[in-house]
Amino acid sequence: MACLLEAPLRISVLSEVTATSRHYVDRLFDPDPQKVLQGVIDMKNAVIGNNKQKANLIVLGAVPRLLYLLQQGSSSSELRAECAVVLGSLAMGTENNIKSLVDCHIIPALLQGLLCPDLIFIEACLRCLRTVFISPVTPVQLLYTDPTVIPHLMSLLSRSQRTQEYITQIFSHCCKTPEHQTVLFNHGAIQNIAPLLISPSYKVRMQALKCFSVLAYENTQVSMTLVNVLVDEELLSQVFVRMMQRDQPIDMQLTAAKCLTYMCRAGAIMTDDSCIVLKTLPCLVRMCSKERLLEERVEGAETLAYLMEPDVELQRIASVTDHLVAMLADYFKYPSSVSAITDIKRLDHDLKHAHELRQAAFKLYASLGSNDEDIRKKITETENMMDRIVSGLSESSVKVRLAAVRCLHSLSRSVQQLRTSFHDHAVWKPLMKLLQNAPDEVLVMASSTLCNLLLEFSPSKEPILESGVIELLCSLTQSDSPALRVNGIWALMNMAFQADQKVKGEIVRALGTEQLFRLLSDPDSNVLMKTLGLLRNLLSTRPHIDQVMSSHGKQIMQAVTLILEGEHSIEVKEQTLCILANIADGNTAKELIMTNDDILQKIKYYMAHSNVKLQLAATFCISNLIWNEEDGEANAMTGSQERQDKLRELGFVDILHKLTQASDPNLCDRAKTAMQQYLA
Repeated sequence: MACLLEAPLRISVLSEVTATSRHYVDRLFDPDPQKVLQGVIDMKNAVIGNNKQKANLIVLGAVPRLLYLLQQGSSSSELRAECAVVLGSLAMGTENNIKSLVDCHIIPALLQGLLCPDLIFIEACLRCLRTVFISPVTPVQLLYTDPTVIPHLMSLLSRSQRTQEYITQIFSHCCKTPEHQTVLFNHGAIQNIAPLLISPSYKVRMQALKCFSVLAYENTQVSMTLVNVLVDEELLSQVFVRMMQRDQPIDMQLTAAKCLTYMCRAGAIMTDDSCIVLKTLPCLVRMCSKERLLEERVEGAETLAYLMEPDVELQRIASVTDHLVAMLADYFKYPSSVSAITDIKRLDHDLKHAHELRQAAFKLYASLGSNDEDIRKKITETENMMDRIVSGLSESSVKVRLAAVRCLHSLSRSVQQLRTSFHDHAVWKPLMKLLQNAPDEVLVMASSTLCNLLLEFSPSKEPILESGVIELLCSLTQSDSPALRVNGIWALMNMAFQADQKVKGEIVRALGTEQLFRLLSDPDSNVLMKTLGLLRNLLSTRPHIDQVMSSHGKQIMQAVTLILEGEHSIEVKEQTLCILANIADGNTAKELIMTNDDILQKIKYYMAHSNVKLQLAATFCISNLIWNEEDGEANAMTGSQERQDKLRELGFVDILHKLTQASDPNLCDRAKTAMQQYLA
């Protein structure tokens, strides 16, 4: 019997809760305005900290009625302000609450409310807007739909400290794209927000600072303007430096460091400026220490990685600041079983977010080791570092996998590491596994790393070749992503370098001539350059040259002609002429050039070109064509004599003679060497 009673009991409790909630909603429809006001105030007290009550009221239709009362001109200022407060409280519930409020068009109603002269009502509307906009489920574009909204918000900044705090917080959360930055910049965000950095209110100073960090991020126009801004006769950069002092709250130090970092990366502050080297960098290193909270360590490491990414000198300074390389090793041990965290909620939070620490550490290691050999060595010698990277490659979080492979890519630029750590830990295995099934951004970084592992001096090259990688790389060359096409063809190019005929044959078979020639007309110049590099590597050593040209000579000569005739860069044409020079070095392949007058005329044209690189490459072609040491046989000598005679008739000897007087020493030597063949 007890089991039978349980269900009705639950229903009666639920109906009681709903009935109570219904009573609050019903009071909003009372004809007496005073009773309506009291009903809204009672509702406000009932929903504070009570998510179930908030959800019930939303389901029972309280939101449309509150918005109606808020927008009615006949409602008293007090009633309108209380409605905004209740709506703000409902917004502090779950994400579903926010979605319901947005679906009821709360944002346009609150923005309209800002036109009212009553400051208390304006502040209540702004507080509610702030709560709605800081939720990740709110479309930030709603702030920019009406072009009059941003200038009106700028004009409200001077009304009170509360309007300053809420508006700057709304701006910093709704500035997500370069277009948003431009809108805010064009409506005077910098001039209006800069004075708030010296506000007596910490909250206002903090929100203004956050605003500048999102405005300056990857924005040269904003950053260049910020450099010249004065706040109370002090340069803005110096205000940021003061905010980074150790006696300031951590959130302020970190955000000020981000502002200066973004200004530096945008080119507004030099990397060797004292405010970067002596203030920003040390501040960010401090944020990485184990005394800091998890989110501070993550943000500190990621900002520091971004600051020094392009600058080797900053990387060197950071690597010897406060034992940073060793300090980052702690990111992988957190939170440990002997953690000093006594707050259970904090421990639970940190366990859920520990992967963010690993991601940040990998990013910072990648940035630190991107140029300097000694730093890379220091990183790989840090306890269990290579094992940690290998583990990172198979983590469930895509972001951690991406950061781990980025770190691996950074270290793979080192010849020494490729020969030692990479080989000892067989990192190619998890890397190959990662390439089988990963999002494009991970694939780009993983395939880029694989290119380095396939360099000729890398011990990993052989086992990778044996693992059947060629098919995988050929499939990458068919990707819609130019970066993946480049990496696929680049890896094949490295693989073909000084390879035996078997490997070269496998590459040509797997790629297919159709795809090879499609890549030779790829719109992306990087893809074209790497494809030419692959072709050049396939056409090296005479037997290989003759074999490839005997089966694909016609198409290759066609592609070469098209490139030399087309609108291509000097680098592309130089690489193409080098391929011709390789063909000219073949025993039988060179006849494909000698019997093609169009190609010979093109070589002649490039020998007289204004660019020395092209002249050198074209002269190299002729040098190989007239070379007379082919197996030392009499018929070969006859062949070389016939070629020399034909080239003399076409005027090549005259051009070579002129080039022996060239001002470029390399070109001059190359021409003299070729001329000696005629005299031999």
